[in-house]
Amino acid sequence: MAGIILHHYGTSPFSEKVRIAFGIKGIAWDSVTVPAMMPKPDLLPLTGGYRKTPVMQIGADIYCDTQIILREIERRHPTPSLFHGLAKGLAEGVAFWADHQLFNACVAIAFGIMGEQMPDAFLEDRAKFSGRSIDRAKLKQQAAMMTGPLRAHLGWVEQALSDGRSFLFGDAPSLADLAVYHGVWFVRDRAKSEVLADYTALNAWADRMKAFGHGTRSNIEAKDALAIAKAAEPAAISGVAANALGLQAGAMVSVTPDDSGRDPTIGELIALDAQSVTIRRETPETGIVHVHFPRAGFFLVPAKV
Repeated sequence: MAGIILHHYGTSPFSEKVRIAFGIKGIAWDSVTVPAMMPKPDLLPLTGGYRKTPVMQIGADIYCDTQIILREIERRHPTPSLFHGLAKGLAEGVAFWADHQLFNACVAIAFGIMGEQMPDAFLEDRAKFSGRSIDRAKLKQQAAMMTGPLRAHLGWVEQALSDGRSFLFGDAPSLADLAVYHGVWFVRDRAKSEVLADYTALNAWADRMKAFGHGTRSNIEAKDALAIAKAAEPAAISGVAANALGLQAGAMVSVTPDDSGRDPTIGELIALDAQSVTIRRETPETGIVHVHFPRAGFFLVPAKV
């Protein structure tokens, strides 16, 4: 079986979500460090345009967005489960809230603290990524405005944890814990903010999450990951469920994030169900790859070719 390759960089909060999942499950994985901003010449041949971080590669199968990355990790490494007990059916909903509403507030706080040290080129890249201008002079003001909403969001988590439970859904961590943790990590550990210092249950929980570590990591070069994709064949997958657009297998489609980093990936539709979409692409660098996306949070439309 092909091993897991994570394309990421150290300060990426969404990558931290996946790295902690590796720690919880005790997974060995290969690491490819990608640039924090565009251009990403060794990543885009794999994804076809998707520029967000992280991306997971298993042979010639490419997984974009932590929703589907963690779902695939769970399928391949089911023990210990991220969807145990009450978390089953609820964790993905909590994660979607955390990845969007909660994380937006976390970004505002972190940028308010770190913005003065960020290079102009990085802020320009993030402005293009988010689709809105970033005014360095207003970052602290925006952080102050979002402090209240952040504390409100995480106040719910503090209240839940205050009954003595170790994790959000009981005695073991779930997908929900991973999704909330990476935003807390960005504010607390990366930006060194004190805005959550009085949330004692939340901080104790965050320390427990941090203690899981990152599993067993080995570093490889981007060129090696491309060679692995080219030498492999994607796993067999098929089946296009009935859909409102009337799309059929073999149709050329475009898949685009609905929030930020709205760079489309175009390819041949291979599989589609309620939770995921898979398209086939081929490049000289990678040969044939299957690129997998979640359905929630992405636009799927016929491609204009």
